[in-house]
Amino acid sequence: MAPVEKKLLGPDGAAATGLPSEEEEGQNLWSSILSEVSTRSRSKLPCGKNVLVFGDDGSGKTTLMTKLQGAEHGKKGRGLEYLYLNVHDEDRDDHTRCNVWILDGDLYHKGLLKFAVSAGSLQETLVVFVADMSRPWTIMESLQKWASVLREHVDKLKIPPEEIRDMEQKFVREFQEYVEPEEGYQGSPQRRGPSSSGQEDENVALPLGENVLTHNLGIPVIVVCTKCDTMSVLEKEHDYREEHFDFIQSHIRRFCLQYGAALVYTSVKEEKNLDLLYKYLVHKTYDFQFTTPALVVEKDAVFIPAGWDNEKKIAILYENFTTVKPEDVYEDFIVKPPVRKLVHDKELAAEDEQVFLMKQQESPARGPAGSPRTQGRAGPANVPSASPIASVKKSDPNIKNNAASEGVLASFFNSLLSKKTGSPGSPGGGVTLTYRYFILGQKTVLTNVQEELDRMTRKPDSMVTTNSPPTENEA
Repeated sequence: MAPVEKKLLGPDGAAATGLPSEEEEGQNLWSSILSEVSTRSRSKLPCGKNVLVFGDDGSGKTTLMTKLQGAEHGKKGRGLEYLYLNVHDEDRDDHTRCNVWILDGDLYHKGLLKFAVSAGSLQETLVVFVADMSRPWTIMESLQKWASVLREHVDKLKIPPEEIRDMEQKFVREFQEYVEPEEGYQGSPQRRGPSSSGQEDENVALPLGENVLTHNLGIPVIVVCTKCDTMSVLEKEHDYREEHFDFIQSHIRRFCLQYGAALVYTSVKEEKNLDLLYKYLVHKTYDFQFTTPALVVEKDAVFIPAGWDNEKKIAILYENFTTVKPEDVYEDFIVKPPVRKLVHDKELAAEDEQVFLMKQQESPARGPAGSPRTQGRAGPANVPSASPIASVKKSDPNIKNNAASEGVLASFFNSLLSKKTGSPGSPGGGVTLTYRYFILGQKTVLTNVQEELDRMTRKPDSMVTTNSPPTENEA
């Protein structure tokens, strides 16, 4: 008999071929879907991240963050402003919002920080210090002021010392483990790329410098210099040179080393480094991949990531110093320019002529004791308010022999006053004329008085009175 061929049958009666059945394939598919969903749920972008922004009034805080938000015009608030940044993970198609708190430039409002950052949210916070490059003489004072405000607020949170120590140690590790990204490297946008050596855990961290992380807050910090397009204005109007900008940059970078901060020069007007700032901010907050190296070539587009800088790199700037030393006080070299007054300011400061004349008319007459004019009696504006003797005594002190001249003038005017007022051609009629000359100037008075004396001396007595009636013989 021929041998009978036996076939192995599966549970459902189908021939077993060693391949998974349709039911098994379905179960494997569902398992993979559930695993992927579970992985995505664990790697979703976290919520509750905060960006806290400090800066003086007019430094461009709100304008900068509004531009990063994607809006054209932002409404400036008062006290504590709030807005948010949309964060998108393209690989996982996930969205989240990053809270942005902008503190008013008036120190009066610093108490509002308790509504922005609490003890529980401090670890989820990134700090931005905004400095105004259009007013470089205020930069260092502003940075020191707002840094002290932040430290004061952190101290008030009363976070347990163990938690503070863990935050500080974590921040130091991140600062020491910074690796310059390879140029052109395209890694995953979600997470940092692997270390080039592949032995990240075995790498020995380099010790910190003397002035590095002396003010460790345990949270990331970014110093943003706004309005860097105004550097050309500083060169034209205030004679700034490369030495000035290098001196400014060196002081800012030394400040950044103390707090482990990054430094970014921006310009909203020219849209310079805005995209870079947004990517770096998202990188520090959500651990996104960041591939831009440090930029120190262009003076108005500087970018220095946290962990890259050190004292030796800053010392390169010192080579351009010719009239200043690295240890010089910042405000002694970057001096606030004096306020330039307009040319016509002096003219505006002068008293109006009519007002001056009205004051002279309203002022009480002053005369020496024994003056024939009654004290306090007001007279016309064009008539002197004192006697001829009083007027003479107010003569110019520069005239030689002033005392002798006063005596001659006093005798002459007294002789005129003793005579009756005659016709316009009589000597009595010349009193008003002599008074008017006296008002116009001292020198003119003396000249006319001398001429009058000479004329009276030359003419006979009969000619003094020109309007006397004729005698019978003359008729």
